[in-house]
Amino acid sequence: MKIIWLVSLIVSSLLLIAVMLRHRLPLQWVRRFALHLIAAALTLYVLNYSGLISGMEVPLNPVTIGTTVLLGIPGIALILGLQMTLF
Repeated sequence: MKIIWLVSLIVSSLLLIAVMLRHRLPLQWVRRFALHLIAAALTLYVLNYSGLISGMEVPLNPVTIGTTVLLGIPGIALILGLQMTLF
């Protein structure tokens, strides 16, 4: 099963690179996305360990980081609201 996932990851990565080269997407787009991803992860990390929100902790995983990248500060509020509602 692990081999299937590894092959899937490699094939999808190669196809993504092919699409980027074919459409000549600027590297500025990739750099901007990477900076947003890093900023979201750092924001969640600082929020968790600064003690600004007592009793609440936002886990650092792809879903929460993706939500923060996509929605920004309202995304963090959404995650915290869902945690308070569901748990």
